[in-house]
Amino acid sequence: METNFLQTVQNWLDGNFDEATKAQILALKENDMTELEDAFYRNLEFGTGGLRGIMGVGTNRMNKYTVGMATQGLANYMKANLEGPLSVCISFDSRNNSPEFAQIAANVLAANGIKVYIFNKLHPIALMSYSVRTKKANAGIMITASHNPKEYNGYKVFWSDGAQVTSPVDKDIVAEVAKITDPSMVRFEPGEGAAPIEVMGHEMDEAYLNSVMTLMLSPEACAAHKDLKIVYTPIHGSGVEIVPEFLAKLGFENVYHVPEQDVVDGNFPTVKSPNPEEPGALAMAVAVADKEGADLVMATDPDADRIGIAVRDNEGKMVLLNGNQTASILTYYILRRWSELGKLDGKQYVVKTIVTSELIRAIAEKFGVQVYNVLTGFKWIADIVKKNEGKTTFVCGGEESYGFNVGEFVRDKDAPITCAFVAECAAWAAEQGKTLYQLLQDIYAEFGYYKESLISLTKKGKAGLEEIAAMMVEYRNNPPKEMAGSPVVKVIDYSKPEETGLPASNVLQFYNEAGDVVTVRPSGTEPKIKFYFGIKGADADAKNEVLRAQFSK
Repeated sequence: METNFLQTVQNWLDGNFDEATKAQILALKENDMTELEDAFYRNLEFGTGGLRGIMGVGTNRMNKYTVGMATQGLANYMKANLEGPLSVCISFDSRNNSPEFAQIAANVLAANGIKVYIFNKLHPIALMSYSVRTKKANAGIMITASHNPKEYNGYKVFWSDGAQVTSPVDKDIVAEVAKITDPSMVRFEPGEGAAPIEVMGHEMDEAYLNSVMTLMLSPEACAAHKDLKIVYTPIHGSGVEIVPEFLAKLGFENVYHVPEQDVVDGNFPTVKSPNPEEPGALAMAVAVADKEGADLVMATDPDADRIGIAVRDNEGKMVLLNGNQTASILTYYILRRWSELGKLDGKQYVVKTIVTSELIRAIAEKFGVQVYNVLTGFKWIADIVKKNEGKTTFVCGGEESYGFNVGEFVRDKDAPITCAFVAECAAWAAEQGKTLYQLLQDIYAEFGYYKESLISLTKKGKAGLEEIAAMMVEYRNNPPKEMAGSPVVKVIDYSKPEETGLPASNVLQFYNEAGDVVTVRPSGTEPKIKFYFGIKGADADAKNEVLRAQFSK
């Protein structure tokens, strides 16, 4: 192993790499052999979603060479399998090196004869997806590591429908990227005969905003409650301009900012993690809300696909809602308004993932709307939308990890449109004399109380992966007989597509007689096994503690 990695290091020192890269390698060689080995012991894996890794020099890092190699593989796949002329849309977030990586990808594609549409500055994933569909491009690239820490960056590949690639295209692209074994195989510089690189600007933003405005449901409520006090923070990310534009377009006049977090900065200096799932990421915004007497806080992550919100409870305290609660509120609001406006005719549907609250199913069934249950990951929601396009109408879809979308313009998690609908829903609730918190309590009163939680157990190293595999075997062979005192009545094994109708996935679900569900799922990207708890009933909080103890042993 050591000989191999040292040989790779020497190849980089002897090869056609820039001097700054070579200087960084020499510094590591002199000062930190452990870090040097980690940077070179393997190639950064291009998975079915693209690349994600720590930035730095080396084959196992995100840098201009690994980005170039991934793009060359994508270009090779497109040229071999698609009819021309070919084009790709590119966007990027606020992370360090994101603009540079986006430009490298653009240059490689252009050098390979593939036209590029690239945004002039950072834009959310939603705009990249929207632009792919608007420009009728063959693919899209988003440079982002989503909500990961500042050391990371990533490279996500989308297809012509504006959604992340799915099988078999994802695996075929991975195979082509694997063939690019050295940066010398990459066409980095567009020369004579290169395809054009066209810059997209505010005109695409306007088109997106105008498209989304056609979906809004309660303009009268927004106008009546234009003084609603809202705090929004992009957490240094790509929602910084587009979300305030949305809120202004809806007519809201009291939108407060967190000035320190409006600064686009890939170091995310004001938070430990730029992840709206973490309470600390919303702390500064909540402080502004308390100072200004605001009723609603909204936060988006660096690529603006996730949204976290905080609302005032009955005692006036700001409380954070989880992804299931936000998705449930919005699903209820949207379906109720569709019903009131006479837009439901039995041809509509919503989509949730298998680990997302069953409350969404209960709400949809009340309104006579079909529910699709899909594997974890928003690409599977988008896949249903693609399959049903032109036949039935997608209303909305959500997942527990703070992702939601409305309508068919965008085929991924869309925090800007979700912010717009959260604000509109808050205005509509105000019309009923309620806050969003009170609306949630009303939903619980009508459909029953639902409690969701998550345990994530880390099992490091080879031994950890073996332990996780053994745990899954044990759960398959000996599923629990009871959960929280209620007998288990159904087991779903998602590794059996012939039984589930979904692509094979290493996931198990256990249902008890009381209607509670526990989902067991190893992480696809980390050495973790996750337990998702979906519990129903007035005693859900107590049952949650019992189940967490049962499955964390």
